Amino acid sequence: MSSDPWGRVDETGTVYVRTADGEQVVGSWQAGSPEEALAYFERKYEGLVVEIGLLEKRVKTTDLSAKDAQTAIGHLREQVDAHHAVGDLEALRGRLDKLVATVEARREERKVQRAKQSDEARKAKEDLVVEAEQLAQSDQWRAAGERLRALVDTWKGLPRLDRKSDDELWHRFSHARSAFSKRRKAHFAQLDAQREEARRIKERLVAEAEGLSGSTDWGPTAARYRELMAEWKAAGRAQREHEDDLWNRFRGAQDVFFAARGSVFAERDAEQSENLKLKEELAEEAEKLLPIGDLKSVRAAFRSINERWEAIGHVPRDARPKVEGRMHAVERAIQEAEEAEWRRTNPEARARAEGLTGQLQAAVDKLRAQIEQARAQGNNSRADKLEKELEGRQALLDQALKGLQEFGG
Repeated sequence: MSSDPWGRVDETGTVYVRTADGEQVVGSWQAGSPEEALAYFERKYEGLVVEIGLLEKRVKTTDLSAKDAQTAIGHLREQVDAHHAVGDLEALRGRLDKLVATVEARREERKVQRAKQSDEARKAKEDLVVEAEQLAQSDQWRAAGERLRALVDTWKGLPRLDRKSDDELWHRFSHARSAFSKRRKAHFAQLDAQREEARRIKERLVAEAEGLSGSTDWGPTAARYRELMAEWKAAGRAQREHEDDLWNRFRGAQDVFFAARGSVFAERDAEQSENLKLKEELAEEAEKLLPIGDLKSVRAAFRSINERWEAIGHVPRDARPKVEGRMHAVERAIQEAEEAEWRRTNPEARARAEGLTGQLQAAVDKLRAQIEQARAQGNNSRADKLEKELEGRQALLDQALKGLQEFGG
């Protein structure tokens, strides 16, 4: 008979394994020595140890499903329970029991993880739906369209939810995209209609502009071109393939007209520059009449200068105020001299001036006497007050005397 700590072979060749429940028959061995029998069944035990170790590693390091792991554990447990190996079978059962607990824990972890991923996917899809519904109201057609396409790609990359939830969110998401597409299509249809209307308007404006290009009615035609330009801008843009061609025709017609007008105006400017030179010479001749001596001869000379002035045509607009201002200055000086002559030779005005002068002189004399009296009485405050009044009256008197001198008095 042969034995070791975990098994033995009796004299009949029966192999036993020792367990917590007592010895269990492993099998019968007739092919060799008892030692060979024990070694054979010990190798079967080592094979179970290796298989359990491999399964433990798979459970720990791979994504082996709980179902597949439980199937593998059950297969190994059947082999252990069959007692066809010699070794510490209880230790193997303990490892299998621990592995069952590990698989169950992993399954719970994965369940929690799947629930977490599902919640995250739900939240992500709800966010996509909310953003898509906001974009559905946008008028930023290109940017919103590109963003909606990006949202579709993001949606495709997310895990599916339960069928009901996933279908409901997809319905909202798809409806938002459809609403945006419908609005965009309507917008561009309206834009196409507006551009077609702009094309018809601009065709009409081009035809009129080309018809006016040969006009020599410079002022009204230039004004009409300004009106046509305002109408052009108000019409909006035509289709791209028409806009540039219409603009080139419209602008070209204006250029023909304004080039012709510019040529005529250049000749006119040359003529007006010559007129300015002549009027500057007359203004200089008029200025030599000052200061006025013999009013009658000055008046006659200025009349002659003015007649020649009127016979000269227009001068450049920006130079007109200065040269005309020089003539007006001489004219005002002559008018002032005429007014002074009239006042000097007017008896009534002279009488009024003499009367006013006399009144003011009497008032000044009276104030001086009052001041002397106040000083003599020691009433300096009254004297000071009267002196201020005297200053005002004296100024009026000086002015009146100057006016009287104009009458030769």
